[in-house]
Amino acid sequence: MNDDELMAGVRDAFTVLDPVPGDVLAAGRAALAWRLPGATLAALARDGAAGAARGTRGGPVRALTFACPDATVEVEVAEAGRFRELTGRIVPAAAASVAVRHRDLPPDPAGAPVEPGGLFCLPDVPAGPVSLLFRLDGGASVVTSWAHV
Repeated sequence: MNDDELMAGVRDAFTVLDPVPGDVLAAGRAALAWRLPGATLAALARDGAAGAARGTRGGPVRALTFACPDATVEVEVAEAGRFRELTGRIVPAAAASVAVRHRDLPPDPAGAPVEPGGLFCLPDVPAGPVSLLFRLDGGASVVTSWAHV
């Protein structure tokens, strides 16, 4: 018996005795669907919470900054019940669309336009881990690392 035959026997034994649950396989396939090999990763550079300014309405706002060599993404996260509103900008400003990647949303979401000054607003984002995908008009993409909002 060679190594390949031994490993095939072990694999068959585990398939019978301890099969991988279907939801685990589905989660693994979904994780691979999130991969964007050609995108530039903007990593989380700063995560800070600031209280509401004195004399203003509203609750605390969380400020996130993601950075990569070509761009910086600044995001403010405001709580709205079980949802979040993400507002921010991409610097330098670029013609683009922005989409939210979240486990409860489709893997290839439609994007919202980024305004000419690089500003964007994404209302009704479910709480949980999110990543933002910017599709620039030139064909390049920038994706932020995952952050829990």
